[in-house]
Amino acid sequence: MKIFIRYIYILFFVCFVYEKASSSEKIKIGLVVPLSGEYGKIGNSIINATRLALNSINNDKIQILPRDNKSDPTTTLNVAKKLYEDQNVKIIIGPIFKKNNIYLDRIPEVTFLSLTNKLSNNPDNVISAGVNAISQLKAIKKFTEDQNLKRTVLLKPNSDFKNEIDIAISNLKINLKDNFIYESDPTVLTSQIEKITKYNIRKQNLLDEIKRVENSDDPNKEKKIEKLKKRDTIGGLNFDSVIIADFDENLKSVATSLLYTDVSTNRVHYITLNQWFDKALLKDKSLQPIYFPSINKNNYEEFIINYELNFNEVPNQISFLSYDIAGLVYYLIYKNNFKVEKEIFYEKNKFKGKIGVFEINKNIITHELNFYVAENEKFKKIF
Repeated sequence: MKIFIRYIYILFFVCFVYEKASSSEKIKIGLVVPLSGEYGKIGNSIINATRLALNSINNDKIQILPRDNKSDPTTTLNVAKKLYEDQNVKIIIGPIFKKNNIYLDRIPEVTFLSLTNKLSNNPDNVISAGVNAISQLKAIKKFTEDQNLKRTVLLKPNSDFKNEIDIAISNLKINLKDNFIYESDPTVLTSQIEKITKYNIRKQNLLDEIKRVENSDDPNKEKKIEKLKKRDTIGGLNFDSVIIADFDENLKSVATSLLYTDVSTNRVHYITLNQWFDKALLKDKSLQPIYFPSINKNNYEEFIINYELNFNEVPNQISFLSYDIAGLVYYLIYKNNFKVEKEIFYEKNKFKGKIGVFEINKNIITHELNFYVAENEKFKKIF
């Protein structure tokens, strides 16, 4: 009996010591981003943002281990593998770009929270943490339904992102009037937009009407002809809204082509993807109003101010994502009694970050985005 009691006591003592040791162990999270080369500035911005997140979390159990992947797939694999083998790191934030994910299934024990917004063809152990097409089109769908827009045309560039758009449309069961692919080359683009908007038919309608009035006996035909000549086309449009799935100069090129074909924002709703509150949208009044889904604007602006105060520079947009991802990782580990297991990314969870509310379920992250309009030199929140 004494031997049994002694055994129980020793077992309890060992468990107590182990539990105490475990509670004091650091939870190591890898951060694999480019710290040198072309994208080094982005990577260093991500490190700074992650540091800000750790300061907010204020728990010294979490330790971030940054590594330079030089934005190279092989280097990404090597530094990640070393983190796992030498430091027992099982969660890594990064890499940024999808091209660097291709070999990561060779370390199935590690879960990667990649900052890419592309969902398709990622390895099973890579979770896309960027603001993906599903999140953006989900917000756009809500907006079109709220506005009772039933004839939406989608214009998407001939790039690899078009596949992400198609996956999102299928996933969300979005009904579109038409779905077009266009080329970014301006000379080709204009002719494509003319065809999509049936510009030549509407232009011919105008010429025919001018000729008809000229040949008529209408006593007011001179005034009518003068008024007609001020128009670009005659004829209605078979759509009430257009989603331009593009950014920056390409977005402006498509919008300019639409304006050239007499499809103005007075006639249809211009809708686009997350523009990160690009101030260029406020300067070009011909594009306004233009609607888009995005992250929480107030929180984003607060983050920028906080970042600039701490590091005396403007943060990269992607670093805002890394701030929230660090918070998400901590939240999931905390809920799991500080046990680092890949299963924590499979259970359905909602997390409120700076970006807004986002959900993780079965290794997929989606964001509940807000919706904004650029109009009268201001960004206004719609929902």
